[in-house]
Amino acid sequence: MLVYPSSIDLSNQTLRFLTGQLRARQQEIGTRWRRLPAGRQALLALAHLRCGDTYAQLAAGFHIGIATVYRYIHEAVDVLAALSLTLDEAMKTIRNKAFVMLDGTLLPIDRIAADTPYYSGKHKRHGMNVQVLTDPFGRLLWASPTLPGSTHDLTAARTHGIIDALAEADIKCWADKAYQGAGHPVRVPFRGRRLKRWKRRHNSSHAKIRCLVEQAMAILKGWRLLRKLRCSTNRITDVVQAVVVLHHAST
Repeated sequence: MLVYPSSIDLSNQTLRFLTGQLRARQQEIGTRWRRLPAGRQALLALAHLRCGDTYAQLAAGFHIGIATVYRYIHEAVDVLAALSLTLDEAMKTIRNKAFVMLDGTLLPIDRIAADTPYYSGKHKRHGMNVQVLTDPFGRLLWASPTLPGSTHDLTAARTHGIIDALAEADIKCWADKAYQGAGHPVRVPFRGRRLKRWKRRHNSSHAKIRCLVEQAMAILKGWRLLRKLRCSTNRITDVVQAVVVLHHAST
């Protein structure tokens, strides 16, 4: 296998953050020796998450075994996922915002046709549903645990308790038509083709506000591993949470 130098479009701050977390983990469990020091392990994990490099590619590039790559990446993801905020913790920040925006996205996975729960009829592909909350400027605040791709966005938001949390905090929320019927805290556009003029104006202004949520989606999809996940569906929530923690650490 040919090996060549490459780069990762992340800051040194992100690398230092993950390196510090891994060193703390090694001290906690009493690790004496490893094939890679904490800094190289952090670089390995970032290459996998950001660039989507496979275990075989990373094993060749770092001159270690595939099994070692697997263990090191799983450890890094677990360490980062443990730092992620719950919805209740995120609400402490959200309460200080004028309003928030809610949207859902599908993270593609490599399932087959028999895996019906993971098939999204809307997107015509298999994946996992994740709900995202952003501030008025489109900055990513919180991402939910993942659910099978067949889950409707409104059902997912209710399952995670997002609607109830926003209502309890009396926070205004902008969302798309998928959240029709969510209730008082969630503002959605009018549905239908032949709308009155004032309703069309309302939908236009609503779209101008809500379009900024796409920035948060772009942030998630900027981590190439999330564009096509090949791991167990039980691990995808941890991967998403690890990505969100790294994003917040770099901003």
